Amino acid sequence: MITAKFFAQRPVGFEVSGHSGYAEAGSDIVCAAVTSAVTLCECAVNDMFGANAEVSVCEKEARVFLRLTKPCPEAEKVIQALKLQLLNIENQYPHYIQVMEV
Repeated sequence: MITAKFFAQRPVGFEVSGHSGYAEAGSDIVCAAVTSAVTLCECAVNDMFGANAEVSVCEKEARVFLRLTKPCPEAEKVIQALKLQLLNIENQYPHYIQVMEV
């Protein structure tokens, strides 16, 4: 199962980890959707808005961590949009992804 944790307090950010287990690697639409959304969010936060967020990727553990290092309202909205997208995926595939605030 994929776990997506969004930090409720400042500094704003998230950690997404795990494999959905929906299908085998290369055919897993849940993992593909989550990966695409997370990648888009990171690109928008750092490349478009220049937020210089702290980012850590561990492919072995299938984990992505992103935390803003300074306030950036635009980047915070993108992170909220990611949360909404992942909640939509969770609604469609509740056995494969869990979204929470921590």
